[in-house]
Amino acid sequence: MNAILISAAAGLFTTLLGTPVAIRLFRVWGWGQRIREDGPQGHMEKMGTPTMGGIVIIAGMVVAYAVARTQFRDFTAAGLAPLGVAVGLAALGATDDLIKIRARRSLGLNKLAKLAGQAVVAVAFAAAAIHWMHLRPDLSFIRGTGLALGVGFYVWAFVMVAASSNGVNLTDGLDGLASGSSALVLAAYVIISFWEFRHSCFLHPQPSACYDIRVGPALDVAIVAAGAMGAVAGFLWWNAAPAKSFMGDTGALAIGGLMAALAIVTSTQLLLLTLGGLYALVTTSVIVQVAAFRLTGKRVFRMAPLHHHFELLGWPEFTVIVRFWILAGLAVAFGLGLFYADFLRLGGSA
Repeated sequence: MNAILISAAAGLFTTLLGTPVAIRLFRVWGWGQRIREDGPQGHMEKMGTPTMGGIVIIAGMVVAYAVARTQFRDFTAAGLAPLGVAVGLAALGATDDLIKIRARRSLGLNKLAKLAGQAVVAVAFAAAAIHWMHLRPDLSFIRGTGLALGVGFYVWAFVMVAASSNGVNLTDGLDGLASGSSALVLAAYVIISFWEFRHSCFLHPQPSACYDIRVGPALDVAIVAAGAMGAVAGFLWWNAAPAKSFMGDTGALAIGGLMAALAIVTSTQLLLLTLGGLYALVTTSVIVQVAAFRLTGKRVFRMAPLHHHFELLGWPEFTVIVRFWILAGLAVAFGLGLFYADFLRLGGSA
């Protein structure tokens, strides 16, 4: 438990204290945010706000994991592999952000290049999960379903990583919306992984509700999730409206990819769809908007992603942010409820 608290604190203070330094450097280097020309007009005033704050978030995650782990025990694959996904996608996002900055436009890497980068990271993670962590390549919901995916596990890992990272990226359109909601999801994974650590079948053969995950790896997953939660929370202090810095694709892709990796290593793959219900909702709004326009030539929403639709309806930006945070919190609470109900159903006890 101490390792988890230390990780969360290290991540929090790294970004809380490091973001102002990064803001000053990014201003000197000219790393300012580009704004969609067709977006809500009130957003144009955000043009030039320092972006790529995801670099500080990643630094916070790495520092948090290193500090917590060197204080207690050796590093494990269960901690390093998800962290590797975050770092790999942060590099992809940074490339995208730098293209936007240098080209002075709101579009960076094309879709194919971004998907290719996500595929490389996802396949590498899947290989590490199977061969390094000895994770069974099964489909899971709240725990393993017993449905073996075989080679298809690599494809499924890509789908999860791409969907989650792009979902967070699409949600990152208002000050603090993505960082605030992702802190809630990461907090859920702190609880889930710590719960699995406390009820590991390797530690407690009874009751039947135990989880087939070794004690060390389970704790390492909790440490990574806690460090990421702390890092995102510290960044939120500077990202809340009016934002002093944006995370950019550097942070959004990394955080979303980390969520997918945590879901895979904790055998809660499909539960992520509930925990990250806000991202699923936002992504669905984009899919519906694009499909409807191509088929009928008409738009379902005034603008996609969904949060911009409500802005154009006249909702103040901060109102949209807080209400979407509430939706994210409800989704996380429902997901944790499902997780705990499954534990009780199989005969577990707190």
